[in-house]
Amino acid sequence: MRILKILLLLVTLAAVTADLTAQDIEFTAATKNNVQAGEQFRAVYSVNKQVDRFEGPDFEGFNVLSGPNQSTNQSYQFVNGKVSQSYQLTFTYYLQAVKEGNYNIGPAKISTEGKTYQSNSLTINVSQSASSQSPAPQGNQRGAQQSNQGSANKNDIFIKASIDRSNPFQGEQLIITYKIYTTVPVSQINISKISSFPGFWSKSLLNDNDPLKQSNEVINGKEYVVADLRKIALYAQRSGEIRIEPMELACVAQVKVDNSRTRDPFFDSFFNDPFFNRNFQNVELKVESNPLTVDVKPLPAEGKPLDFGGAVGSFMISSEIDRTELKANEPLTLKVTITGKGNLELIEALPMSFPPDFETYDPKITNNLSKNSSGISGSRTFEYLIIPRNSGEFQIKPAGFSYFDPARQTYSTLSTPRYDIKVNKGDDEPSGITYSGVSQKNIEFIGSDIRHIKTGHIQLQRVNSFFIASSSFIFWLIIPGLFFVSIIILWSKNKKRSGNIALVRNRKANKVARKNLKKAGEYLEKRATEAFFEEISRALWGYISNKFNIPLSDLSIESVNQRLSDKNISEENIHQFTGVLENCEFARFAPGDKSEKMQSIYNEALEVISKIEQELK
Repeated sequence: MRILKILLLLVTLAAVTADLTAQDIEFTAATKNNVQAGEQFRAVYSVNKQVDRFEGPDFEGFNVLSGPNQSTNQSYQFVNGKVSQSYQLTFTYYLQAVKEGNYNIGPAKISTEGKTYQSNSLTINVSQSASSQSPAPQGNQRGAQQSNQGSANKNDIFIKASIDRSNPFQGEQLIITYKIYTTVPVSQINISKISSFPGFWSKSLLNDNDPLKQSNEVINGKEYVVADLRKIALYAQRSGEIRIEPMELACVAQVKVDNSRTRDPFFDSFFNDPFFNRNFQNVELKVESNPLTVDVKPLPAEGKPLDFGGAVGSFMISSEIDRTELKANEPLTLKVTITGKGNLELIEALPMSFPPDFETYDPKITNNLSKNSSGISGSRTFEYLIIPRNSGEFQIKPAGFSYFDPARQTYSTLSTPRYDIKVNKGDDEPSGITYSGVSQKNIEFIGSDIRHIKTGHIQLQRVNSFFIASSSFIFWLIIPGLFFVSIIILWSKNKKRSGNIALVRNRKANKVARKNLKKAGEYLEKRATEAFFEEISRALWGYISNKFNIPLSDLSIESVNQRLSDKNISEENIHQFTGVLENCEFARFAPGDKSEKMQSIYNEALEVISKIEQELK
């Protein structure tokens, strides 16, 4: 009996397969022909066979709220010993009409068995909405499309903020993610208040123009559509407990209105579909995420290297030099590259030790970073330009780089190799003068008793008067000594100042900030928003770091306020400086057009640095 059942099943499957193979492909598109501006509706593409690839049309003139959402429907029938099968694969788009007019939507395409098929085109007439023809509502109504009949439960739409670790080390990378959960269609998502990150250095991992990536998630038996709104890498600049404030956004949700006329649950669910009627209202909502608290652990004091500069993560170091033999006054290039994952952008140039005969310049810093869901990784390269001024054989000593590895919870030190440099005499280097002793013979004056008569202008000199004992001789003897002593004093002071890193950084703070602001001005002209705001932020934080010799990893809004107050900077200028910092951070992560804010932030940054410089003099 079991064998007969298996044979019957095989015959049935063979018949179904033969029926599927013989079936002609039907690929159709359907939607409403007439809609109103602001109305949401569906466009459905159906095909009676499995496909390898689906390519939707360009819905120009409409907002695509969701789609393509794929679903299948398959059934079998046994009639008079014959098997028949129906199969339908659908791709559904939820659309919203924007403005009046006649629109033609081109065909969609599918590929199957190496062939391409097209659906029919769609023609949609968008008319003026009825709500725009009637007077605007008065009182506490928030929009023309909002009605007191429709409302959204707090569990229908909410934002969830989460972090990958709640107890990181200071400087360790952590990722905060803001996700929106919804069971109803939403549109016009605008972030009205971004979270503030006091005590953190932040970097966005999502681009503003990237589409939201959607997924489905079931919570307490309820299926939600989930999308990542923001994903940010954070680096704690201080230890202790830090609170991250909630993020707020405004959106328009489509909620169902309870005006059904039937009591049959099947027909209620069928006819309440927005594709068939308009029992839905657009409601403007404000949603707030949950706050977060991060407990930042301080870096261990045990085993901390003396040259540790605040680098936290996992890194490698490499270096290369373009040549090791050259002539005097010819340029030499040394590149030091730090690669890995962590707070790369906060790593400062290594303390290189160059011979005194080498003229060096501030290194050119190049970042090659990549952003993904796991954080920021890449490399940071320091390129040194070196010019040997004298010939000889020299050494560039190894440079050490220390960092803290949070995975192993230990400090590590890496170093560059030693480079032996041979500098030959250059073409324009003055040649050396060699002195050698030669034998001298006494000169005999023949006829020494004869003195010839001298002619021409004769300069008479007092008898027994010599220049060696004169006051002029003493004066010219003292002057070179005084000049030499002055040079020694100036050289000592210069060396002392050069050794005082804090003093050097203080003097160069304004110059470095102006250099960064000039670069930001170039990005402003090119309308490169992300690069512009990064350069403005680097200029402001770098100015405070250099001016007061504070590592970037120890800076925060609170520490800046405190340090400027200690230097008797006026409250007005302190408020303006911190305001520019906050506006810059807000503009970096806020969505939408930022071009209008760029010029004002640039002007304020120039102005406030100039004011603080005047007060510090």
